[in-house]
Amino acid sequence: MDVLTLLGQGFAGALTPANLLWVLIGCLLGTAVGVLPGLGSSMAVALLLPVTFSLDPTAAFIMFAGVYFGGLFGDSTMGILMNTPGQASAIASTFEGHKMALNGRAAQALATAAIGAFIGGMVASVVVVFVAPALADFSSRFGPAEFFALAVFAFAATSSVVADSAVKGLTSLLIGLGIAVIGIDGVSGAPRFTMDSPNLFDGISLVTVTVAILALGEVIYVACLERHMKDKALIKPTGRPWLSRRELREAAPAWLRGTAIGLPFGVVPAGGSEIPTFLAYGLEKRLDKRRKNPMFGKGAIRGLAAPEAAGNSTTGMAMGALLALGLPISATAAIMLAAFRQYGLQPGPLLFDRAPDLVWSLLASFFIAMVVLLILNLPFAMVWAKLLLIPRPYLYAGITVFCGLGIYATSGSTFDLVMLLAIGLLGFLMRALDFPLAPLIIGMVLGPLAETSLRDAAMSANGDFSVLVQGPISITLYALLALVLVFSVRSKVVARKREKAATKELVGA
Repeated sequence: MDVLTLLGQGFAGALTPANLLWVLIGCLLGTAVGVLPGLGSSMAVALLLPVTFSLDPTAAFIMFAGVYFGGLFGDSTMGILMNTPGQASAIASTFEGHKMALNGRAAQALATAAIGAFIGGMVASVVVVFVAPALADFSSRFGPAEFFALAVFAFAATSSVVADSAVKGLTSLLIGLGIAVIGIDGVSGAPRFTMDSPNLFDGISLVTVTVAILALGEVIYVACLERHMKDKALIKPTGRPWLSRRELREAAPAWLRGTAIGLPFGVVPAGGSEIPTFLAYGLEKRLDKRRKNPMFGKGAIRGLAAPEAAGNSTTGMAMGALLALGLPISATAAIMLAAFRQYGLQPGPLLFDRAPDLVWSLLASFFIAMVVLLILNLPFAMVWAKLLLIPRPYLYAGITVFCGLGIYATSGSTFDLVMLLAIGLLGFLMRALDFPLAPLIIGMVLGPLAETSLRDAAMSANGDFSVLVQGPISITLYALLALVLVFSVRSKVVARKREKAATKELVGA
């Protein structure tokens, strides 16, 4: 059937009053959580995961998508007004965005961010509609060896790129894989790492791990650092919340360049939108040096427009990769993959055949979410900023209560509450020691797939493990992985050289 016909059917499903309500709720929650300090879309999805099992799958994933996109809008609002980005993906936007705010152009900076996010997300949604079915058809050629290569690609790329230290990234990945293998082995029936406790025979729930690591661990971390944290001044936007023609002409090329940079990173498990936002910012900065009157460092609108478009185009493509390949590129996408499995669904080619109503309604909801978020953020950015006035003790106490209630509601087991606390403490230690959390979540989500694929491939080849590197798709994935690793190492070496050069200049001065 024609893609446009299927998309039209998707809009018919997404535009029902109930699903429109879930789009709105998701966008509201995502934006609110993104604005609040230390929170993000991954925490919001993790907290909502236990309470959405009673919902229809289509409604649940439409809401999750709204949270995913809305979190990026909220992160930028906080970075522009307080110079404190909510997530790493908003750091690049803060450089010029906050300077615009200090220069009395906070309203224009927020408008630039909102329009850039809208353009990046909308273009990505269009691309996903036409590319996702092709990716799904392509992934139908995957066998056990190819799925194992895909999992290894996600493991290595994520753990090496998202952390300054590859050792910390790999350690986080191994912790996630270690948690994933706890329980009864599906092939031999032997208990693994259960310490003879019947409570661990079914393994540790992914919902418990995600809520503990992303939510409770963050609460403990903030509670321990509260006395050392200083409240920053909130800049109040004044003036017109739209852009002049000159500003639009200035920002438009940067929006398009940022969108183009972000799109390919949506299918590469390189930690989400952090890398493309910095690449987009770096490109605009290099182009600015060629101008007669360089503006970077003074509040250049292009330095804000490009990262915003790049971040949202990456997120949009990430949803396409998740649906077509079952490949999560960030912690939020990994939690959504876990949610699919909780509903008995497996993203990939079969999802388009078995649940077309869900897939196309979800894709149609991307377009609706972009429009809703533009309406919510363009004129009402300062209203969202008032959420920063909520006292942190009340805010984080409420999050803790929701963590406990959500886990107990899904399992009814006090043992899971004990595990919630224990893994929450682990999340706090990892946060305090600067260990990335995304590799742990991705390792736990994709660990079972990697183990099953490895076993199936070896059994089909009578124990010959060379089958893992014989197919063209497997070889291509490993080659891409090598390129990603080389790029990561090179970028880190260049960054360290620059830091050393800057240190020498300071010492010499």
